[in-house]
Amino acid sequence: MEHWHYSRRMPKSKLAKIGVWQGEAFIGSLIFGVGSNNQMARSVGVADTQCCELVRVALQTHTAPVSRIVAIALRFIKRQYPGLRCVVSYADPGQGHVGTIYQAGNWIYTGCTAPVDYYEDSRGQLNHWRDARRMQQRGVSLKRIYFPGKHKYLMPLDEEMRRKIAPLAKPYPKRAQGVAGCTPVVQTGGGGSSPTCALVAAD
Repeated sequence: MEHWHYSRRMPKSKLAKIGVWQGEAFIGSLIFGVGSNNQMARSVGVADTQCCELVRVALQTHTAPVSRIVAIALRFIKRQYPGLRCVVSYADPGQGHVGTIYQAGNWIYTGCTAPVDYYEDSRGQLNHWRDARRMQQRGVSLKRIYFPGKHKYLMPLDEEMRRKIAPLAKPYPKRAQGVAGCTPVVQTGGGGSSPTCALVAAD
């Protein structure tokens, strides 16, 4: 994750980690977890223990299609955790992603999540608004960073689940095309000629 994923960090939460080899060479890993959205399972009508998120796909140079690697990982996850019924994953338009690997794997696209604001400190670390408010109270100066909503994809793990979520399907987004408010850039929040932050003072 630290070398081959754009976030450069491991996700937090309970995780299932799947290594990927090409011949004898280790080329990366896929990580599944509970995700940061506590409404994720409810949004598809299942219990929290029946839904997980594909939180990282981190690969170096390889020849196999990523969609095939993901498909194999899903088979491992389904066999190891038979109670799972659905996997969720997100494509970040702020990184220029539209979810091509999910489209190639026949995942169900359900649209965009709501945009969010994070707050960058002097070390370049991003903070949730709850943490930012506490930091502001201590006099820390932060800069608001706007993140567009992410493209959301679902992979049902049984036929009943597929029939259940099929009505949620929307046309796949295309690269360089805004969809349901998703935009292909990360922008600094603010307004006017001297951008200001509604929650905390901007640098």
